Amino acid sequence: MAELALDVPDFPQQGILFKDLTPLFASGPDFAATIDAIVAHHGPDSFDVVAGIEARGFMIASAIAYATGVGVVPVRKVGKLPRQTLRATYGLEYGQATLELHTDAFHPGQRVLVVDDVLATGGTAEATLNLIEEAGGVVAGFTVILELAFLEGRKRLKPRSVHALLTV
Repeated sequence: MAELALDVPDFPQQGILFKDLTPLFASGPDFAATIDAIVAHHGPDSFDVVAGIEARGFMIASAIAYATGVGVVPVRKVGKLPRQTLRATYGLEYGQATLELHTDAFHPGQRVLVVDDVLATGGTAEATLNLIEEAGGVVAGFTVILELAFLEGRKRLKPRSVHALLTV
């Protein structure tokens, strides 16, 4: 899998080394193995719904939801959801962003597996997990394909469970 995570220097801005996972998504067998590994790690009965973080998290969440027969909930950039939302603004390596989640996205106590492609500083993940809890969901776990350990994003998410398929 590591060979399918390509380094793209100076993207999205100067000084950032972006990890591009689109080759992994484009390889049917490798993407299927990735989804199977995530489902095997968490167990299909440990969550009721999957939340995907915009944008690459949507692909991962949808595949997991399909594989396990549960629903999928999008966590979107501001202004993309049509009904009443909760909002969280957070810092990125290269600026600030805001995420939204429908206020009625979850039933109270619903167990939510949260997925994204990469865990870097943890800002996006922390904002998402806080939104899910604010909306009444219970975070059953947080999974990424790739964790950039040197950025220590995992520390921001404690005491929640964090799983990465690949750590660099």
